[in-house]
Amino acid sequence: MDKLLEVLKNIGIPFAYDHFAEGESPEPPFICYLLPQSNNFAADGVVYHKISSVNLELYTDRKDLSVEQMIEAVLDRYGIFYDKTEVWIASEKLYEVLYTFDMEV
Repeated sequence: MDKLLEVLKNIGIPFAYDHFAEGESPEPPFICYLLPQSNNFAADGVVYHKISSVNLELYTDRKDLSVEQMIEAVLDRYGIFYDKTEVWIASEKLYEVLYTFDMEV
């Protein structure tokens, strides 16, 4: 978890786990992240490496390639292999760019 927080701090934009408290959401861009499941390595009933899936959700009010490139540069610097998807959330008037990856915790 410490490494993930280090990565998020190095990205340099506001972030929160799951969501920001109502009324405390910053202006875009901002990040929400989740640890939705584990992908641990185990044998004989013992977990040897604790690995968590990470969802890093970038929210912007317009398509912002420079912010995406900044995030991707930080992920690359840490040697994190990621997948990326994007969706427009009409009800929020925000783009969500989702980076998914696994990380040892």
